[in-house]
Order: sequence, then C-alpha cells, then structure tokens
Amino acid sequence: MTLALLPPRRQGSRPAAEAPTAPPDRTRRFPRALPWLLTAGVLAQAAVRLWFAWARTGPAANPDETGYLLAARLLAGGPGGDLSGNTFYQGGYPVVLAPAFWFSHEPATVYTTVMAINAVLGALLFPLGYAAARRFGLARRSALPLAFAAALLPATTFFGAFALADAVLPTLVLAWLLALDRFVRGGRALDAALASLVASCTAAVHTRGSVLLAVHCAALLVMALPGRRRVRAVLAGGAVTVAGYAAGAALNAHIRAELYPRGTRDLAGILTSRLTTVPGQEWALSGAAGQLWYLIVSTWGLAGAGLVAVAAVLARRRAPAADRIMAGVLLAATCGIAYASSAALPDEHRVGNFAYGRYLACVALVYALAGAAALLRLATGRAVGLAAACALLLGGSGLWVAAYAGERLRTHVFIGFDFPEVTFLTADRGALHLREATLAALALLCGLLVASRLNRTALTAVALAGVNLAALAFVMGPHARRVPAEPPLAGPASGGVVTDASLNWAVRTALMYPVWWTRLGTFDVRAGRPPAPGVCTVVVPLPDGTAPEASWPAHPAGWRPHAGRFWSLGWVGWHDPSCAGPAQ
Repeated sequence: MTLALLPPRRQGSRPAAEAPTAPPDRTRRFPRALPWLLTAGVLAQAAVRLWFAWARTGPAANPDETGYLLAARLLAGGPGGDLSGNTFYQGGYPVVLAPAFWFSHEPATVYTTVMAINAVLGALLFPLGYAAARRFGLARRSALPLAFAAALLPATTFFGAFALADAVLPTLVLAWLLALDRFVRGGRALDAALASLVASCTAAVHTRGSVLLAVHCAALLVMALPGRRRVRAVLAGGAVTVAGYAAGAALNAHIRAELYPRGTRDLAGILTSRLTTVPGQEWALSGAAGQLWYLIVSTWGLAGAGLVAVAAVLARRRAPAADRIMAGVLLAATCGIAYASSAALPDEHRVGNFAYGRYLACVALVYALAGAAALLRLATGRAVGLAAACALLLGGSGLWVAAYAGERLRTHVFIGFDFPEVTFLTADRGALHLREATLAALALLCGLLVASRLNRTALTAVALAGVNLAALAFVMGPHARRVPAEPPLAGPASGGVVTDASLNWAVRTALMYPVWWTRLGTFDVRAGRPPAPGVCTVVVPLPDGTAPEASWPAHPAGWRPHAGRFWSLGWVGWHDPSCAGPAQ
C-alpha cells in the first residue's frame, strides 16, 4: 500500500476527485454514519454475490472444487477420498468450509452453505477496499462509493461462485497489505504480528501464499535493518510467521496423508525444469506477461494505471521510505506470483496456458483502487499520461503473448471458465480475441478517465459498478435459475460404493463429493469376482454404443444399472436393490 502515488499538490489546488467542502454539521455526521454505511455495504455485497451463485448446487470446476470440499468434509469428521496424482489442494480454505458439514450432509445444501460463506468473506473486500482507498489519498466520501464499486470486479466476485481458494484469497491478500502497511509506517509489534498471521494463513490456503510469505519475510528483514529501531517488533512478527507456517504445514501434512496416499502431481519438478532451461524460461516469462495482460484487461484498464503508479513510487527517490517499501512489496508479490505460477503450470494444451487471470485475481482490487485513485487525483494532463502508459503496458504484454503463443491461441482448447472478463469484452464465449479484448478494455479505461474528469467520484463509481454488474450478468446470468441437484447414483445413500479401475478419473472425481456417506473404493470388474460384502454400488465405464445392461456382463444377479454422463464420458452405476437402511 502506498500513499505517495502522486506528487504533492500545490497549495490552493483541489483534485478532481474531491467534492466541495461540506457544511460543518454534515462533516461531523459522516464519521458517525460510517460504520452503518460500511455494514450496509457488506450486506449488499454479500447479497449480490449470493444472488449470482445461488443457482449452483454442486462443484463444476473439477478436480479443484472436489479437492477443497473433500478436505473440508474430512476436517469435519466425514469420509475423505483418494485424490492421488492430482494437484495438492491445501487445507487453509477447507478449514473455513468445514462448518458447512456440521449442519447437513446433503451435498446440495452443503454447497449452498459454502456459497454463503464465500459471499460473506468476499463482501469483506468492501471495508478493506475502503481502507485501501483512504490510504491511497481519497477522502471518505470518495473512498466509500469507489470501494463498493471496485469490490464488485469479476476478478474478486466470479470465483466466489465456486468452492475455490480464489474466493478468499483477495480478502486475505488485501488484509495482509493493510496490516503490513500499518507496521511499516508505525513500527508496532501488534501490526507486525497481525500481518504475519495473515501471511501465514494465506500460505496455508494456496501456494501463491507461499510467494506472499517470502515477500513478507523480506519486508520484515528490511524493517530490521540498522537504524530503524524496530527489531523487537520484527522479532514478534517473525515468531508469529514461524508458528503460523508450522501450523499450516501440519494441517497440510494431515490432508496430504489422508487424501493423497499415493502422492500428488509434481509441480515442484515442473517448476525446476522450467527454471533451469531456456525454453522453460521463455514459457514462464511469456506466461507471466499473459497474466499481467489479463490483470489489466479484467479490471477495465484500472490495474494497468495502478501498476504504473506503484512502479513510479518505487522509482521515485524522493518518495517516503514507507511508500517505496510497500510499492516494492506489492510489485514483488505480483511478479513473483505471475512468474512462479506460470513456471509451475503444466502444458495442458489450453489457451489459458498463455493468458490467464485467476492467479493474479488476488491483487486485482488493490491495483484497480490504486489506478482509480490516481486518475481521480491527478491533473488532466498527468491522468492522460497515466492512461497512455497503461495502454503501452497492455499493448506490450499482449504483443508478447501473441508472439510467443502464435497459432496456439487458436488451435489449443479454449475454456470459457478461464476467461470470464474477456468473454464479456468480446461477447464471445468460444474463443480468445486478444486484440479485440485489449481495445475494449482501453475503451472502458478512457470512459472511466472521462468520468474522473467531470469532478464527480460518484459518476466514476457508478460507471465502474455498472460495467462490473453487466460483466457478471453476462458470465453468470444464463445460469440464474436454480436447478435442483439430482443424486448421481440410484438407490438409498447407504452401503459401500466402488468404481472400476478403468473408470475415467474425471468421472471418479465427480462422484466423490455427491457420494457423501462413504469413501469411494476401487474394484476390478475384469477379475470376475463379486464385490465385497457391504458394497451396494459398482460404477463402471460405458463405452459409446454399449447398452447399460451390457456394461458389466458378470454383474451379480438382481443388480440393476443406472446410466449417467459426465461431460462426454458415459458410466453406469450398478446397484443392489437389497441394500437399504441408514447411511453408513
């Protein structure tokens, strides 16, 4: 967080964002009303987020969602599963979700509760964003509407409609930055401990948090340099960091042992191979450029203005030391996440390998607020120059992506989930139009720049909120009608459930969460043996053109097939009708 985004104003000048001085009685009343306004804003934010997520009653982004939900169910005392070979989904976020399993075991009900938890945690971005806007130099009356509008960015809202760690990472990251900023400026041990606690929690939630934790430790070391006289506070922060990291490591070790008995995907090996080869470096750097491009596009250009403003603070030698430290922290965390996540990303032959927004979504709000604050406070000439610098950054990163990826942007698989904001900007859910998305984002930035020149922060906030809600309605609107979830397997929720060893991993993963009463086992139908006692359901693959009744020729007498589909994959759940009674 930085205060000196702008050079000091000359005496007698008034920035465009500030309204005329309010009458004394109104000025005194506003601080009294502020807690109520913040509370009402949090409730409104939660309602909007829950509205867009309400139609969803089960995981769709697999195996990610299933990994987090299974870990939460395990922590709540329920059965786990076998996710061996998948990416490791850490335990920090499941700890937050575990209470959803205390009140119900019905999968749709639990998932709806998870959406409510996400909505509340996401809504906290409004008061946190207000605090950030104030530290960027905006007055209360300007910071309040702008923070509310910016908190509705799809980058901070869309993933809240899924059981993903991305639903809480923006809140954690902004809370960490605010706490660290207070420590850097005040030097209090309490602030150092709070920032360290949040950084440790973030590291327990996702591997991106490990990058933040490394940056946090570096910031503590800088604050401990001779002459700063904050060694005791730094030691307190370091102790909390070590304790928090140890607790998170113990939690993740428990989940790894229970859910990944045969190991996880070796992302560390991928990262090492990329860092030690020239082609690997090209992949990592290009992917990082693609993430920066998406960060700017997904915030309608505001994050680009924020990036330029924060970089200018770091480069300005006359800027206060605290401002330069926080500018360095924010930029180091951003570049570190973009580079490390790109380097560890396996080549899945999807367009998202080259331009992806999910990993940097956790810093989208802070950069958008920084960019908006700069546009509102700068004089017209400087604001236009800032927008031009943003255009150069956006165009340069886009050209880098296009040059490296080439035809792969058209031949690789395009998944709309990877590009929610881009599909809105180009009105096409089926392909990436990099040039059109870039121009559309610049057009929106120009519109916000014009709104900022009209001396009305409210107009800028309304315009930003309108674009955000329109994007969310485009991406999530077609799914607004609530669809009841149907059990995937026939029969009562009881008895053991096993899957054939040849069943596609995607089908097996998709069944782990709805089969809430037991842990899925493995069974080889080719062996010709009957299932073990207590097993009531056997799931086998269904090749195209095969009748469900012929999917398991050696099935026991009396068992009945129930066909299902997951994406284009067919499967059959064979059930023993004699199985009944309470769930095991």
